[in-house]
Amino acid sequence: MTEVHDIRKLYFKEGQSITQVSRQTGRDRKTIRMYLEKDDWNGARPASLPEAEFPKLEPFKADIDEWLTGDKKAKRKQRHTARRIYHRLAAKYQQNFNCSYRTVAGYVAKRKKEIFEKPAGYLPLEHLPGEAQADFGEAQFYENGHLYNGKYLNLSFPNSNQGYLQLFKGENQECLFEGLISIFEHIGGVPQVIWFDNTKTIVSKVLKGGGRTLTDDFLRFKEHYRFEAVFCNVDAGHEKGNVENKVGYHRRNLLVPVPRFNSLAEFNQELLERCDLDASRQHYRRQATIAELYAADKAALLTLPPVPLDVSKYFTVKTNGYGRFYLHNGLHEYSVSPQYAISRVTVKMTAGETIPLDRNYQPIVRHTRLYGDSKQQSMQWLPYLTQLSRRPNALKYTGIYSMLPPSIKAYLEGCNQSHKGKTLSMLAALTEKNGFTCAVRSVDQALKYGVTDIDSLLNLHHRLYDKFPEMPPLHLEGSIPELLRVNPDLAAYDAGLEKAGAL
Repeated sequence: MTEVHDIRKLYFKEGQSITQVSRQTGRDRKTIRMYLEKDDWNGARPASLPEAEFPKLEPFKADIDEWLTGDKKAKRKQRHTARRIYHRLAAKYQQNFNCSYRTVAGYVAKRKKEIFEKPAGYLPLEHLPGEAQADFGEAQFYENGHLYNGKYLNLSFPNSNQGYLQLFKGENQECLFEGLISIFEHIGGVPQVIWFDNTKTIVSKVLKGGGRTLTDDFLRFKEHYRFEAVFCNVDAGHEKGNVENKVGYHRRNLLVPVPRFNSLAEFNQELLERCDLDASRQHYRRQATIAELYAADKAALLTLPPVPLDVSKYFTVKTNGYGRFYLHNGLHEYSVSPQYAISRVTVKMTAGETIPLDRNYQPIVRHTRLYGDSKQQSMQWLPYLTQLSRRPNALKYTGIYSMLPPSIKAYLEGCNQSHKGKTLSMLAALTEKNGFTCAVRSVDQALKYGVTDIDSLLNLHHRLYDKFPEMPPLHLEGSIPELLRVNPDLAAYDAGLEKAGAL
C-alpha cells in the first residue's frame, strides 16, 4: 500500500505522466493505470472456508462418528476397523452407499485421532459425559456407640453434578479401591476418565514434565476397570473443583448430624441410595435436573468387567507364644489362635477387616480392622476358649488365663474342677452365637444371682439376648361363664385307685 500511495501521489499531486511514473517506479504502465483508476479500496474479505473433507461421506458421517464414539466403551480388540465400518455402511445403505473403501478409511483414521488421542497436559474447559473426579473428605461418625474420625470417598460427575460417597475409618488404598468398586457396581458402569490428586496410595513419584510413576496396585486396578486416570498438577486441587465442592455438599447434607449406626456396610448402601434421590433437584446452572443430565453420563459409562477384582492386601506375619501378632509399628494387636502360636500366618487386609488365614486360605478368625496411632487390641476369644475347654486343668498355667476378663475368672473359680471344661465349652458356644461381649455379660448376670451351673448360665443368656415373641393379652368376652370354685372329693379318687389296683 505504501508503493501504491507513492504512485498516486506522483500522478495526482506532482502532475507526472504515466510514462514518467513508470520510469521512476519501475512498474508496468498497465499496473500504474490500474492503481490510478481504482475506486474501491475495501479490504479483502476472509477466504471462504474450505469445502468439507470427504464430501461423499457427508450423509454417513453421523453413523461413523456414533460407532467410533461407542468404541470408547469397548475393549481395544473389539473396536471398529475401517473395513468393518465400510461393510456396515454398505449393508445398511446398500445401493445408496457409493463411497470407496479408501474414502472411508481416510475419514476413520482422522476421526480416531480426534476421538481417542487426547493432547497431554491440558485442562478441559468443558467436562464430557462419562468423566468423573475423585477425592476424600473428613467426617466423624459413631458405629456401635464408638466415635471414629473417618474419611469419605467422593466421586462426582462434573457434566451433570451427580455425586456419590462412601464412608470409611481411614484413607488408604483399600478404602479407595473398595469405595470406587462399590460406586461402580451401584451405578452399573465405570467412568471413562477419572481425575485424582497425587496421593501416595496411587502415585509413587511425580516426574519432571508432568509424568507420573504409578503404584503397581493402582495400575492393575486401572487396567482391570479400563478407565483413564488423569492427575492434577501438584498443589492444584482446584483443577478438579467439582468434586472439591461436592465434598462439602455431601458433608453438610448427608453427614450432619454426626451419623450413628450399627453397621458401616449398611450405612454405606444407604448413602448410595440417598445420592440417587438427591439427583431430583435442579442443576445449579443448567435448565434441567441433575438426574436428567446424569442420563448422558450413565450412557457413556464403560461396562463393568465380568470378573471381580480382589483389592485386598496379603502379607505374612509371625505370631508370638499366645498366637497373636502386631501391625502398624506394633500399635495394633490381633489374635489368631493358640494352635498358631510361634508360627507364620498369612493375613488378608481389607478396608474394614483383618483376617488371618489358614494354609487353605480360609479365615481362622475375623477382626474389625483397627485404625489410629494409639495402642489397640482386637481379640477373638472363640479359638482360645475352645482350646482351653479341651485342657481345663492347665488353665491356670497358661498365659491365656491372665488375659481373661475378671468376671470370667471369678466365675470359673466358683465351678467344680470337673465342670470347668463344660463351662468353657458353653462360653465358647455362647461366644460363637452372639459374641464374646454378650457371653461376658451373661456371666456377670450369673455372678449377681450366685449361680455357677451351666443350665442357669444358658437360661440367663437366652433371657438377655434371645428374642421371644410376646403374646398379646387375652381379652375375655362377657359371654364366657365364670367358673365356680370346686372342692374335690379325694375319697372318690381313692376308691377308684383301689379298684384299679384290684384289677
